[in-house]
Amino acid sequence: MFHTIQSAFAAEGLARATLLVNHVLASEPVAGQRLQAHMGRRVRLQFNGWPVWLPPLPALTFRITPAALVEWCGEQPPEQVDLQISLDAANPAQALMQALAGERPRVDVAGDAAFAADVNWLFDNLRWDIEDDLANIVGPAAARELARLGRVVATGLRGAVNTVGALAARGRGAGQPV
Repeated sequence: MFHTIQSAFAAEGLARATLLVNHVLASEPVAGQRLQAHMGRRVRLQFNGWPVWLPPLPALTFRITPAALVEWCGEQPPEQVDLQISLDAANPAQALMQALAGERPRVDVAGDAAFAADVNWLFDNLRWDIEDDLANIVGPAAARELARLGRVVATGLRGAVNTVGALAARGRGAGQPV
């Protein structure tokens, strides 16, 4: 029963994340133009080395829709995909720290080169305009202040991550445990 509940939460979380990705894609016309050429193609995200002590991830295979958005293929994905993206997930905490510092994780890509180039462009160029979305809810002035606060917090987190990383590297260099 626990596995069923866990699976339902994972699937629902993935559905919400897919909606967010589609929101970001729809807000940038160039993204749609790039994905339109790949309609019907499938991409699989695979997390290598995912720790066994964490809940397992559902299969992450997506299809490009005729509207140039993404659609999750469900928990029983197709065998064949056009693009395979493998991410090193052996240390999720380190990956999170790297993401906060603005670094990309180690990624291996296999499959259609043109599809891979367009997906890479999306990763490099698409950003969620949180301030614009907040303005629709709380108004432009409050959204501007919330976004400014978010940037300050993000900058502080990046600084903390960089400091911890530097201290850890210095401790390893001196032969001391970290």
